[in-house]
Formats: sequence, structure tokens, C-alpha cells
Amino acid sequence: MSRTALYSGTFDPLTNGHLDILRQGVALFDKVVVAIGVHPGKAPWLTFEERAETIRTVAALERFGEKVAVASFDGLVVEAAKEQGACAILRGLRDGSDFDYEMQMAGMNGTLAPGIRTVFLPASPGLRHISGTLVRQIAALGGDVSAFAPAASVEALKRAITRREKTKA
Repeated sequence: MSRTALYSGTFDPLTNGHLDILRQGVALFDKVVVAIGVHPGKAPWLTFEERAETIRTVAALERFGEKVAVASFDGLVVEAAKEQGACAILRGLRDGSDFDYEMQMAGMNGTLAPGIRTVFLPASPGLRHISGTLVRQIAALGGDVSAFAPAASVEALKRAITRREKTKA
């Protein structure tokens, strides 16, 4: 029996922290579906297509093969997990505040879908400080984010910044 996990987020952009959790998930499960949240009320820097392509590119470079798939979702994570046939939802933990929030979410998700487990994976020590928000802020101010995100993400961010600057002009 194949075990599939769902790893959800906005991945705007995919960071080295996300990649760390994805690597751990691939080691534990037969397949990990990276589910990109697409919400009409949010305005991500990267389009869904850019985020999906970045994840596929990085997955290929990591040689994950068929173990990683990409999907979109716009509703409840547990519903996305059911649609993908997942038995687990992967969640990365950087610190205690992540733990408190994620425990609440795990409780709610467990009530909504008792057959789907939440699996908490600790971020590697050297990556706990990384967040997509900080990566975007540094990139927007012209900083080098290559230490915080895979090269495909860095390039996608550069294109997004150029787009944003053109719309401001």
C-alpha cells in the first residue's frame, strides 16, 4: 500500500526551509503532494505556475522522481488531502510559536478528517530562521537571498520583482 502525504503552503517562494521539510517527507512517505494554496483574496508575488514550476525544477534537481507531485487547492487542507488520497499532512516546525499554532490546526483537522494524521517535522537547525516573508522582503530591498532559497526560487523572485516594478511605473 502506497503512503501519500500532503505538504501544503503558499510556497511564495519555495525556501530552503520548505525544501528541508520536503526532503524529510520524501524520506518518510512513498509520495509527497506539494499542495499550493491558491486564494482569490491573496496576492502572491509568484503566480501559481511559477511556484509549481519552481517546485518541479527543484524536485528534479533533488532527484525525487515520482515521489513528488504538485497540486493546487483553494479550500480546506484536509479536503485537499482527501482528494489526493493522503494519509498524512506534513507540517514543518521552526519554533515554539509554530508548534502552538500547528497543534491547534492539527486538532481541528483531526476532528474534520480523523483518518488523516498530522506529522510534525522539525526544521533543521541552520534553517529555522527562514520564512517566505523575510525572503521576499530581502529580495525586494535588493538583497541576496541565495542562502535562503533554491536557485529556481531566486530567479522566479527576480522576475516577480521586475513585474512589480513595471506595474508601479
